Parts: sequence; structure tokens; C-alpha cells
Amino acid sequence: MPADTTAPPAPRPPRPRRWRRKLLIVAALLLLALIALRWVSRPSQVSWIVLGQAGKALGLEITASGASEYRLRGTPMLEVRDLVAREPGAATPLLRAERVYLSLPWSTIRAAGAALDVERVELDAPQLDIAALQRWLATRPPSSEPLRLPSLSDGLRVTRGRVGGAGWSIDDIAVAIAELHPDRPARGRLQGRVQSSGVQVPFDLAATLQRPAAARGLGLAGRVAVEAKDWKLPTRIRLGALLHAGDDGLGLDRTRLAAQARYRAGDTDLPFAFGLFAPLRYRDGQVSLAPLGAAVRGAGVMPNFDAAGRFAFGETMQLQLDGRLAAWPDAWPSLPPPLGQSQSPLPFVLDYRGAADFSGDTALQLRRDQTRFDGRFRLPEMLQWVDAGAQGALLPPLSGTLSTPKIEVSGASLEGVEIEIEQDDPPPTSAPTP
Repeated sequence: MPADTTAPPAPRPPRPRRWRRKLLIVAALLLLALIALRWVSRPSQVSWIVLGQAGKALGLEITASGASEYRLRGTPMLEVRDLVAREPGAATPLLRAERVYLSLPWSTIRAAGAALDVERVELDAPQLDIAALQRWLATRPPSSEPLRLPSLSDGLRVTRGRVGGAGWSIDDIAVAIAELHPDRPARGRLQGRVQSSGVQVPFDLAATLQRPAAARGLGLAGRVAVEAKDWKLPTRIRLGALLHAGDDGLGLDRTRLAAQARYRAGDTDLPFAFGLFAPLRYRDGQVSLAPLGAAVRGAGVMPNFDAAGRFAFGETMQLQLDGRLAAWPDAWPSLPPPLGQSQSPLPFVLDYRGAADFSGDTALQLRRDQTRFDGRFRLPEMLQWVDAGAQGALLPPLSGTLSTPKIEVSGASLEGVEIEIEQDDPPPTSAPTP
């Protein structure tokens, strides 16, 4: 049988169109990958993603218009500038900051919120608006879970900070904490300046926190001063308390304050010591100490007294004290007999409501034995009288009613006396002659 010499059919060459299509798809994918890599490699785009996700979780609009930087090698880091955070549609930002720096390990990123381990946080010139913060907090859903605080292995630094409230602010805030851990003591330094109604209160304090949690101990020590237009009160303090957070506000429980102070006005320099015991609360723009226990110990013209009462500071200052002077200071002008011969203490009730520099009227009730005074005075004028001592006027600069069963004046004995005291108003300042 003859052999089959027919050749098999030659294979068809690949279709050019199919290969071209595959090449175009691969090229397009490579191009998209390069574009995406270029887009993600720009720090502004990375910060936009991160801030957008953070804002979505918090219900805030968070933007950063300044230059941004980030790092993925080693410990990831993100740095943004000109940050603004606000409620959607709100005119007033809740927070502004010139610069925010955040570094955190990969383990925290992979945990997706299960771990809050952060390496370091830095804030330059942050500005916090208390009213906007309170409005935002009111929109947050309630949570039964306890507050979780992050750990900061390399600490926290805040410079040139500001907190603004209704009629008051804390400026030039500086905070330095070397390390923060939820289960370890924390130590740091706090600096700043409180300003309200013409009064400034600069402070520079070393702080120790037993643990960053409610009902844990807090210790403060350092310098605090109260500075008004015509006088200053530099003070060195030591404070111990327990942190408090509840429906009645934020604050401190079992606050114990011991201080060494000096009242300075012109040539006057009066040293004294005082102590306070009270819970401290901040709520709805007001700081309060109530119920309050106070003790003052001085020498010379400074009186010694113990009192109970309350203190509040918001749009105005309020101080109520119910206590007693241990004795009439020897450096004060002598009281006429028989008041001057009595060794009885002098119970008093004091009530002030006005500006933070105590320039307004203070109501005063003062008793010794059967003698009673009910009137008003102004603290700056009273301090001038106290400083004058024996060289000053016999009666202090106050207005009111004095009643006593007996008083001796210039050798004459008067009984059933009631005296109305009126303090002369200062003469008006005359206009300069043209």
C-alpha cells in the first residue's frame, strides 16, 4: 500500500489584534499603577486620606492646607500644617493648629483601633474653642465604655497653645510630658497664662499624675501669680487632688492647696500663707470651688482667719465666706474701748460679686460681742488703709451701719449707739485746661 505523503496543515499564526489588546491592557494597568503611586507618594494626598478617615470617624471636617510630610520606613510618621477641624457647616473651628506631628508603630496601624500605642505627638500653636468643643461633644452618641487613653512612649509636646472660653482664655500654653502610659505614673510640666477681665494669672507648674484616669491622684507644685492693674500676688503652691469626670463636669476631688504668697502694690509688700480644701469643677464655662474651706495666716497688718464658703469664676467672679478673725491685728488702727479691750474673735460674712480684680463692692457683716457692723467696701481701698497702719485714718474706708451697746470716745461713754458711715466718693478728675 503506497505511503501517505500528505503534509499536516501548518498552525495558524496568532491573531495580531488579540495580542495588541492584551498589551494595551497591561500598559494601561501599568500606567494606572504609576499614576496611583505618584499620587500616593505626594504627602498632601496621604494627609488628605488620613485626615478624611479621622474626620469621618469623629463627625468632623478636618483639613490641612499647609505642607505635609510622611514616612513609612521604620516608625510611620505623619506631619501636617495649618490644620483646621470643625463640625460640618460650622462657622467656628473647634481646633486649629499650625503643625501636628504624629508617629506610631506599625503594630498600632495593623490593630485598626484595637491598640492605642503611639510613639510621639507634637502640637504647635493649637487653638481650642471651648464653646465649639461643647457643641461637638453634645452631638456625640453616648457610650458605656470607659475612656481609652493612648500610650505615648516618646511623650507629648505642646507649644504656644491657646484655649478660649466666654470672657476668658488660657494663652501661651506649653506642655511637656516625657512618657504617658495608662497604667503608669506620668510626670510633666505645664505653663501658660489665664486672662480674664483685666486680670492675668501666669503659671509654671510641675505635675505628677498617679495614673491618667478618673479618681487617681494629681500633684502640682510651682509658681502661680495673680496680676491686676495696680497689684500683684506672686505665689508658690503645692496642690494634691483626685481627678474627676462626671455629669457635674470635669474637675478635682478632695483638692488640698497650700500656698506662700506676697501681696505687692507700689511700695507695699505683705507676705502671708493660705490653704484651701474643696472640690473643683468646670462646667458650662464656669469654674467653681464649693463647698470651700479656707485659712489665712499672716503677720503685721495681715489678719489670721478661718472660713467656709464657695467660689465661682465665669463671666464674673463670686466669693462668699462665713468665718471669723481670730483677733483684731495689732498693726491695725486701735478700736475704741470697750471693743479694743475685748479678746473675743470677730465672726464675719463676706460676699463679693464682680470683676476678677475685686474692684467692685464687697458686702461685709462683722461682729464682736454685742457690736455689729453691716456694710460694704472695696478691696483696693481697704488694702491701702491696712497698709497705712497707725498712720492712716481711724476708720477703714467703708460704708454701712455700726451698732453697739456702749462705746467710749474722748473720755465720754455713749450707750445704745448706732452710727451710719458713708464713704466719700473720690473727687471727679477735672478736665485739663486748654
